[in-house]
Amino acid sequence: MRTIDHWLTSPWRRSGVAALAGAVPAFAFPAPALWWLAYVALVPWILLARCAPTARRAAYDGWCGGFGFMVAVHHWLLPSLHVFIFLIAALMGALWAPWGWLVRRFLGGVPSPGRGAAALLVLPSAWLAVELVRSWQGLGGPWGMLGSSQWQVEPALRLASVGGVWLLSFLVVAVNVAVAVLVSVRESRLPAVASLVATAAATSAAWAWAPRPNVDGGVRIAVVQPGVVGGQDSAQKRFDREERLTERLAGQGVDLVVWGESSVGFDLNGRPDLARRIAALSRRTGADLLVNVDARRSDRPGIYKSSVLVGANGPTGERYDKMRLIPFGEYIPARSLLGWATSVGRAAGEDRRRGTEQVVMNAGHGLRIGPLICFETAFPDMSRRLAADGADVLLGQSSTSTFQGSWAPEQHASLAALRAAETGRPMVHSTLTGVSAVYGPDGRRLGPWLGTDASTTHVYEVPLAHGITPYVRYGDWPVHGALLILAALCVGEGVRALRLRRTGPEPLVPRARTAHGSPVRHGR
Repeated sequence: MRTIDHWLTSPWRRSGVAALAGAVPAFAFPAPALWWLAYVALVPWILLARCAPTARRAAYDGWCGGFGFMVAVHHWLLPSLHVFIFLIAALMGALWAPWGWLVRRFLGGVPSPGRGAAALLVLPSAWLAVELVRSWQGLGGPWGMLGSSQWQVEPALRLASVGGVWLLSFLVVAVNVAVAVLVSVRESRLPAVASLVATAAATSAAWAWAPRPNVDGGVRIAVVQPGVVGGQDSAQKRFDREERLTERLAGQGVDLVVWGESSVGFDLNGRPDLARRIAALSRRTGADLLVNVDARRSDRPGIYKSSVLVGANGPTGERYDKMRLIPFGEYIPARSLLGWATSVGRAAGEDRRRGTEQVVMNAGHGLRIGPLICFETAFPDMSRRLAADGADVLLGQSSTSTFQGSWAPEQHASLAALRAAETGRPMVHSTLTGVSAVYGPDGRRLGPWLGTDASTTHVYEVPLAHGITPYVRYGDWPVHGALLILAALCVGEGVRALRLRRTGPEPLVPRARTAHGSPVRHGR
């Protein structure tokens, strides 16, 4: 042990170990999908920060671990961002510096049972605060939230219906803290065991008592995935392939056909011939088509990504313009300063324009659909709003053509399971290229995934459910609770500092002496 401690005295070696420890949780997400790893993945990072020689070094351990986590979870962006991914990870990793400091503050040395118990609330709350900040769209959005690694675990999906992905993240971090305490702090093992028991009890209670979606019908939804189309005139070739694939759906009794993101590379107002061809497909299949237009609009300036509903007579007028754009991919923040990114990566040559509001569309057959575009499916607040506004089905239109050989397509498809479980609404994740998937109102997968090599259609039997989940009703209450815990911590630390200042040692007063230099003796 002393050899390891001596080896870690080098700040560079220690920083490298912290970065590696922070990267471990990435393996809990798809494609590896080692979901069980999430419950112990933070333990090495916690143990390292706990043993930091100083509070400043613990903050550096948190920072370096955050850097490793961000690079590992977003490594598939390297071909697009190049050196930017390391710069962004360094900036975002700083969010974990206070978390590292808190690990040492509550678990460093020989913590009392009270400090150990407080750590089981404070450290998950601090982690949730980090996820809240980095979930802001301008910082890249909520990709890689720790709770989203549990997308295929049925008890976790039940918990998501109660408190969303936020509750899952809180509990996963709490379990990691409890395990770290069990293996390193003998004096605080009782609170750690109590935390594990409480987590198991909360999961059991959610499984038994959380309201379940009331299934009261079903629809047949077809997903059209054309696959990779390259070469010149790729937009036209893609449209032609999607048209041929959709024609196969004639006579299959589908209620809705969904194409992926950027499935139409032309403005339909400027290309009425394409609008007529899509309307003809609607008549053949007997269903409306939800397509996605990525083009410069003829009725207003700029390029928009838009979900457009087309019926038997052409576009129905139902349209949703993407609101949350991908930094660098669809716009460059502070382009006047960072515009040079287009010369070193696949950054956006021109900024896309944003929509202003979410839309619930009437898709025929009495079906109300709530469209989301690309990584908007990562934002739990957007799907919650659509469910509250009366959507029967959530629809995500995506394309991961740039990242076909990476972990991104599987991870993106998995997010739809959480959005379905949170809202009690089925969700269809339809891709241009990538992984298409459909989930029922409880978050469980329906039918097959369409993999990155697929160029096909598939019809899914999608159950419809109604009712309001606790998460839709009460919102992000785990976040609010975490912020209250951190606020109480700040107040407590302030009061403690004030008391220490007031009760500090009295200044030494020189004792009076006689003319001969001996101290004066005070009698009664």
